[in-house]
Amino acid sequence: MRRFTWLTFLAWASASLAAGTALGADTLYEIKKTEPKVAVGTTGTASLTITAKAPWHVNAEAPITVALTPPAGVTLPKAKLTRADLAQSSNESARFDIPVSATEAGKKTISAEARFVLCQEQACKPVKETLAFAVEITPAVAAKEVKKPKRK
Repeated sequence: MRRFTWLTFLAWASASLAAGTALGADTLYEIKKTEPKVAVGTTGTASLTITAKAPWHVNAEAPITVALTPPAGVTLPKAKLTRADLAQSSNESARFDIPVSATEAGKKTISAEARFVLCQEQACKPVKETLAFAVEITPAVAAKEVKKPKRK
């Protein structure tokens, strides 16, 4: 009976790692994002930072991508970001800065899927993480009237 219980635990642990739960995501990495407030007609910047937790590190050679799906009224320069688009990259972390512009006001959500590989001394693990960026789009800022000094 003990052997069966041990094998059951090993099967559960393997499945948990594959799914990125329990023994997976919480112990391997952290994802931080910034969600911009943007006025119609201007550009703001969202960011996505992946930080590996020791003893794991971000694989410097494996592909790292973020596929983005903007809603109507939101414009992104690229729908898929790759390693070449990283704003910052090290063994510990990788950061994407994402320019966001809009043509209509409102609360919008940009869907994203990040794919990257984390490694440690004995193994590597591919990761797929689904995210959402909440972006607040405000009405266009009216140009302020410049007052000219009175001539004497």
